[in-house]
Amino acid sequence: MRKIFDWLKNHKLAFILLLVMAYFIFKPQFLGLSSLQKAVTPQRSLVTEEALPAVGGGEIAMAPARGGILAPESAPVPDVEERMVAEESYLSMLVDDVRQSVDEVINYIDAKGGYMVSSNISQPEEAPFATVVLRVPQPELRSALEHLRSLAVRVTSERLQGRDVTDQYFDLESRLQTLEKTKAKFETILNQATQVQDLLEVQRQLTYLQDQIDSLKGRQLYLEKTAANAKLTVYLSSDEWSLPYAPEKPFRAKVIFKQAVRALVTTVRGLAKAGIWVIVYGPIWLPVLIIVLVIKKRRRPQP
Repeated sequence: MRKIFDWLKNHKLAFILLLVMAYFIFKPQFLGLSSLQKAVTPQRSLVTEEALPAVGGGEIAMAPARGGILAPESAPVPDVEERMVAEESYLSMLVDDVRQSVDEVINYIDAKGGYMVSSNISQPEEAPFATVVLRVPQPELRSALEHLRSLAVRVTSERLQGRDVTDQYFDLESRLQTLEKTKAKFETILNQATQVQDLLEVQRQLTYLQDQIDSLKGRQLYLEKTAANAKLTVYLSSDEWSLPYAPEKPFRAKVIFKQAVRALVTTVRGLAKAGIWVIVYGPIWLPVLIIVLVIKKRRRPQP
């Protein structure tokens, strides 16, 4: 004990630093633990664990928080006038010319202030199928969908969905404010530090806090961009069966005929490839075959 008191006398600033760190590290956990205990304790004598609603059942949704303690998900923010909603749309289109339609889709989105994320065209020799992923300004999404429908022979399927990220955004804002206050306290301690060890320790903590702040700001920026630019995925093909949906009428003679022709072409191509392999490997298997035939001929009894 005497050594501990001597160390505290000689390292007062380091001791204060440890107390500040412990306060900001364990304060959220103690607060969360006490609130959970207050909410659960009055009901433990009346409700068993089997009677509690399952996680994710719509009434209680718990997410793991830092430190291994379960904490509620981001609380809703009802006072926000404009919610941040990340919208995604999926459009399956039957077109006459896939390549031309892909170019028209990309050019139109560029003209609307959006941009292409990726574009992929497969099976160009048979029934071309294209997948184009785009980002378009959220206010232009409805007009873009209307224009893309006009490019199709028929729209086989369409889906529009949204994800509200407002609560996540403000939760990050709250965490940023806490980190900024903690950083300010460490900067004050840094100005009062005199020993090199204390200076290095405070600087290390400031670097860690700044990394956390930059990470949260990056996530906030991602949510802002995601809400500002809707994601649009367009599937295009000249064959209705190649699109990602189940046709209402599965039996169609014309479509089945096309599938049979393609299967026949695939079989002929496979046979042609096998013939080419046989010819290329002829210098290897042909001498062996000749030797085997000669040996068999010599072993036959002479009349």
